[in-house]
Amino acid sequence: MSAQRRVVVTGLGATTPIGGDASSTWAALLAGKSGARTLTEDWANTIPVNFAARVAVEPSEVMERVELRKLDRSEAFALIASREAWKDAGSPEVDNERLGVVIASGIGGVTTLLEQYDILKEKGARSVSPYTVPMLMPNGPAAHVGLEFKARAGVHTPVSACASGAEAIGYAFEMIRNNRADVIISGGVEAAIHALPMAGFAAMKALSTRSDAPERASRPYDLDRDGFVLGEGGGVLILEEYEHAKARGAKIYAEICGYGMSADAGHMTAPSMDGPRRAMVSAMRNAGINVDQVGYLNAHGTSTPLGDLNETNAIKAALGDHAKKTLISSTKSMTGHLLGGAGGIESIFTVLALHHQKVPPTINLDNQDPECDLDYCANTARDVNIEYALKNNFGFGGTNGSLVFRRI
Repeated sequence: MSAQRRVVVTGLGATTPIGGDASSTWAALLAGKSGARTLTEDWANTIPVNFAARVAVEPSEVMERVELRKLDRSEAFALIASREAWKDAGSPEVDNERLGVVIASGIGGVTTLLEQYDILKEKGARSVSPYTVPMLMPNGPAAHVGLEFKARAGVHTPVSACASGAEAIGYAFEMIRNNRADVIISGGVEAAIHALPMAGFAAMKALSTRSDAPERASRPYDLDRDGFVLGEGGGVLILEEYEHAKARGAKIYAEICGYGMSADAGHMTAPSMDGPRRAMVSAMRNAGINVDQVGYLNAHGTSTPLGDLNETNAIKAALGDHAKKTLISSTKSMTGHLLGGAGGIESIFTVLALHHQKVPPTINLDNQDPECDLDYCANTARDVNIEYALKNNFGFGGTNGSLVFRRI
């Protein structure tokens, strides 16, 4: 029986609310910078929540107008992050038949859909953009990246709400392990800062209403947390078969060595503790590690009253006594919640935490909830010495995803 194929991370790319690329985002993360701010659009004052976390660098600052007019905002994020990741990986030479793309989006081109519907109503069918359908379809971001890099091993788009990005990376990991590809461009993107999605989340009481101080609104595990801050952007990783990367002398950030998914099968929006527990246990089993080997956990940590407590209890159930010794952080306290893009950028943060041996903080954790009684790396980054890290993402519909990364 042949040895199992190993999968490593050789490139990183991002555009986020706190940085226009992976390196500037990482620096802002370690500094505890928040990307949340008051929205300036006219519609912002017509809905209950008037702030969000927009990208720090607009696509128009790095892409030509002629290209942008054919792209939904989520597609632009995917191309920006993928181009950076590909360059960071050294633009690997790979047979197109062995190159794949797995880029997720939880909602897809929702702003295109809503904007073009407004045009239809106001100006008629002849004014609707001929690019509308390719711009609104959820697989549009992955498709554009696949076309640009001529990926022929498969171009996929997992859609599982806020677990989408983690599922995409896990699916890419399995593609390489199963010898379907040697290199995968993988991650998640989202661009849903618009009146309707925000009004919908606000109606569910899911968004923070701390409009007087947006940068302090996302406060995971804090007793005064009242909901998440909607964010946008994308994160992309180049996953590569280890021997392929080694043969070309590639820089290797970390190894991805485990992946677990589960479903709650209980409620559309209310989380269960057992589903996330099973995802974490499955990921660790898949990686072949024990609970006491997990040094860091990048949590889903949305800053919702129920979600943070539920994840805390799931971590305790999955890690047992070792949960108290595991350093945890929710980077959503700075970036906001990117929905389907969360797993993309947060996997980058997990990889960089291992690579640099430094754990980013959970900011705004001023009055820790006594029921959330683990070590959430409150407010200040920490130097560490860890080998394995766990990454969690959970989504509406009861989908849970966990990934295990290893220092290399």
